[in-house]
Amino acid sequence: MRVAIVAESFLPNINGVTNSVLRVLEHLQAHGHDAVVIAPGARDHQEEVRDYLGFPIVRVPTVRVPLIDSLPVGVPNTAVHETLSEFRPDIVHLASPFVLGASGAITARQLRIPAVALYQTDVAGFATKYHLAPLAAASWEWARTIHNMCQLTLAPSSLTIRELENHGIRNIVRWGRGVDTQRFHPTKRCAHLRRQWDPTGTKKIVGFVGRLAPEKGVHRLQRLANREDIQLVIVGDGPSRGELEARLPGAVFTGALGGEELAHAYASLDLFVHAGEFETFCQTIQEAQASGVPTIGPRAGGPVDLIDEGVNGLLLDVDTFAEDLPAAAAWALETGRLPQLRDNARASVANKTWDSLCEQLMSYYRHAIAADRYSRNRFGWRWSMPEWADKGLGGRVA
Repeated sequence: MRVAIVAESFLPNINGVTNSVLRVLEHLQAHGHDAVVIAPGARDHQEEVRDYLGFPIVRVPTVRVPLIDSLPVGVPNTAVHETLSEFRPDIVHLASPFVLGASGAITARQLRIPAVALYQTDVAGFATKYHLAPLAAASWEWARTIHNMCQLTLAPSSLTIRELENHGIRNIVRWGRGVDTQRFHPTKRCAHLRRQWDPTGTKKIVGFVGRLAPEKGVHRLQRLANREDIQLVIVGDGPSRGELEARLPGAVFTGALGGEELAHAYASLDLFVHAGEFETFCQTIQEAQASGVPTIGPRAGGPVDLIDEGVNGLLLDVDTFAEDLPAAAAWALETGRLPQLRDNARASVANKTWDSLCEQLMSYYRHAIAADRYSRNRFGWRWSMPEWADKGLGGRVA
């Protein structure tokens, strides 16, 4: 199969969109498929990757956007149409489409190539967080236009599927995220690292891993800072780091970690907390669970499907998350309960390997290709975008 991936984010920027694209490319390469990636160029003085596993990476210009200033936003240009025309893929994979991905969706339709869109970034939620209600409404209008041009939309959680359906997006299937259960493993727990974080050796280690930005809600961990029984560890970097260091003076800030350093950091925690309510999936929760670490998350978005309350962690209401967190942490860290929670956390991701998830993705590719052929044979090709969106196959794909 020939797969063209149009990604809103890619190396050297590391985030959920990039990570999922890398895992898909690795699966395609391992199974003899061909691929090309169209992605934003690197920003500032970052080194630009032009090849990954032998697959070419076609870059487009980038601009800065205040809401997501830490990431380059790709500017669509003729490279999108030229690349898809020359490569002639069997399927176009749109990774978190919004700007560059919208161009990919339109071009795929012009070239009569089926497309799948992966919903990974809650742009409307971010706009709401920043008190930009008109932008949130416009974001949903735009997302509906993009996704309904595609044969399938892949969403990572049940709550996300419900929200997309409520905003008029059709033909949705659930596609989660895999996790590397060998890289993230309880055996990576490191006594030396724990002693660095807590020289007394007496505290429970509670941590967060991710981008330090307002939408991640890291400030809600403030009630765990400066406690004699808890050492707070914050792994990551981002625009909110300075503010968070001031609000969490007792916390250890490690900066961004990767590779084995990140695996050791996860496994060396006693409890993982993610407080942001705008996660469509929340891969860091899965990575913590694979590392044998129980998790606390918000009763919103992706965490609802990942945390089995009372089994591998707890869910807290968003509105009272900060107030409820100390009691929830005390429950999870209780000496007689913690070992079972750790075992349950690891068991909860046992069947969530990237290989199995990518095999499922390949089946969705084939479904989209078949749906495209059926639509064209039955209805003919429709060139008016709004009319096509209204007269598609409709309904939710089982």
